[in-house]
Amino acid sequence: MGLGKEFSKGILRENPLFRLTLGMCPSLAITTSVNNALGMGVAFTSVLLASNMAISALRKIIPESIRIPCYIVIIAAFVTVTEMLMQAYMPELFESLGIFIPLIVVNCIILGRAEAFASKNTVLPSFLDGLGMGIGYTLALVIVSTFREVLGAGTFLGYPLFADSVPSALIMILPPGGFITLGCVLAFLNLMQNRKMAKRNRVTQLRMKQQAAQQISSN
Repeated sequence: MGLGKEFSKGILRENPLFRLTLGMCPSLAITTSVNNALGMGVAFTSVLLASNMAISALRKIIPESIRIPCYIVIIAAFVTVTEMLMQAYMPELFESLGIFIPLIVVNCIILGRAEAFASKNTVLPSFLDGLGMGIGYTLALVIVSTFREVLGAGTFLGYPLFADSVPSALIMILPPGGFITLGCVLAFLNLMQNRKMAKRNRVTQLRMKQQAAQQISSN
């Protein structure tokens, strides 16, 4: 697979949230506002990039029998650095995200990319893999949080969008709203994928019929 495909696969085709349905717990918990989603996305992407590159660079000297504990130690180190930087320079966002920043250590997406990709590839492909997966996860968080914040609070990035007389759907910023929004987005993506596959099948069948007709006419 080329470097461009290594980068782009995580954005849609293998999107961690919408396609692989990984990292669901923090995704549903912090997507009550776009600010939280962007903050988590940046923190997640930073840790994923750093850990992918470090694990790829050290993959030949990490013993096979203890590779998972080594990966967790590396990831935990970068999470700690990210947490301290956020606490120092973005305290409001740090308080808003709460326990979900330290829990990046056990995020199955980061550990999964370390085991499935970074431990088997060189630094540059691992960097592009992490960047694509991080951007894809961030976009997914922003999409879900946009629907929830606009419908549930009537704001976007904290700025009001509607008049005070327009009622908000409070359920959208409550836990059920996360499930509802994510379910609707997944249903839409599956519908688009099914339509694309059906169109591809029709084209394939048409080509087969044309080839059969050509063979009959040639005989």
